[in-house]
Amino acid sequence: MKYTQYFQSMRQRPDRAAIQLEWIERVVMQPIKEAIQQDGRIRRWAPIPEAGDRMLRVILLPDGETIHNRFLI
Repeated sequence: MKYTQYFQSMRQRPDRAAIQLEWIERVVMQPIKEAIQQDGRIRRWAPIPEAGDRMLRVILLPDGETIHNRFLI
């Protein structure tokens, strides 16, 4: 998996440090929902049982491979 510099810097935030890379990969590979933003970035969602079934949203760059952001909602 590829990551933007923004993704790498956000890994330091306490509210995002608990998000495991395996969860992100799961959302990218098996989303339950996907939407394309106006700028071409791709939003994907999936529930994470290990996080109390909260949804994890992952933002990919238009290439569909590079992870730009992620957060639990």
